[in-house]
Amino acid sequence: MALTPSNMLPLGTKAPDFSLVDTIDDTIKSLNELKGTTGTLVMFICNHCPFVIHVNKQLIQLAKDYQSKGINLIAISSNDVENYPQDGPQFMKQHGIDNGYIFPYLYDQTQYVAKAYDAACTPDFFLFDENLELVYTGQLDDSRPGNGIPVTGKDLRHAMDALVNGEAISENQKPSMGCNIKWKS
Repeated sequence: MALTPSNMLPLGTKAPDFSLVDTIDDTIKSLNELKGTTGTLVMFICNHCPFVIHVNKQLIQLAKDYQSKGINLIAISSNDVENYPQDGPQFMKQHGIDNGYIFPYLYDQTQYVAKAYDAACTPDFFLFDENLELVYTGQLDDSRPGNGIPVTGKDLRHAMDALVNGEAISENQKPSMGCNIKWKS
């Protein structure tokens, strides 16, 4: 696994729009219909990445903790499924069901959305405010597979709490780290 940091899209960037297939219910969903009233967390993940597997339970807990506060979570997989078939839509659906995802798990077949967000790794997090302006793009927390640090989501939770409470979010944000997005050749 190649350890890759996120690209740190500039804060204030407007969320690029999209319409993608939600593999959980096989319907097309747009950013506009999925966005939250307080904020929206767009997460680039995939089925097989050990970094995503390491934080999966925390992603579900984030959804449980923040959807009622107006922050909706959206997961997107943009990996090349020709070379990584385990990340294909039929496996995404099963993965989402098996893991109890309570957020949409969208398939970015053309990789257009990942490129529009300048996503680089899985997991890669983009937190937008109610106006879909980027307020946080950084790591979940300091935990990584094998480093012995518990997965708490503290960095992302701090940003989400500040957003919910109308407080300033620190611009000092540490990049997320994970497997590189598997780009098509």
